[in-house]
Order: sequence, then structure tokens, then C-alpha cells
Amino acid sequence: MGILTWIIFGLIAGAIAKLIMPGTQGGGWLMTIILGIVGAFVGGFVGSLLGWGTVESFDFRSMLLAVGGALIVLWIFGMATRKS
Repeated sequence: MGILTWIIFGLIAGAIAKLIMPGTQGGGWLMTIILGIVGAFVGGFVGSLLGWGTVESFDFRSMLLAVGGALIVLWIFGMATRKS
């Protein structure tokens, strides 16, 4: 159930991350949701390493990890695709 939960969290986290950090990142909402899924994986992985929890159940801490990971991935994607 862990991977499926990360995907669901990623969908939600991607939408929340786009609302928190609206910007000129390319790709629109679909790319943001995909980046949110990747961010949920990143947030779950980092949270597991630091002992903060995992993204294996629907709770507030897991959602924070997923949104935090999505924000990080969205920021990195924005920096990588930014035109100089």
C-alpha cells in the first residue's frame, strides 16, 4: 500500500505545492502533479531517513512530508528550466 499511498499523496501534494508556489514553471498542472508524485516519494524517503515518519498512512505528518517533497522538487524543476 505504500507506493499507492505515495501516488495519491503526490496528486494532492502537487496541487497544494502549485497553490503555495505559483510561478513560471513550465508544464502546467499535469507536470506539477507528476512532480508532486515524485516529491511525495522524495518526502517519504527523506522522512524515513530522518525518522520523521513515512507516507504510508493518511495523516497530517505524512501530508506535510509529501507537500514538502513536492515543493522541493517543484523548486528544483523551476530552477532547471528557468531561462536566463
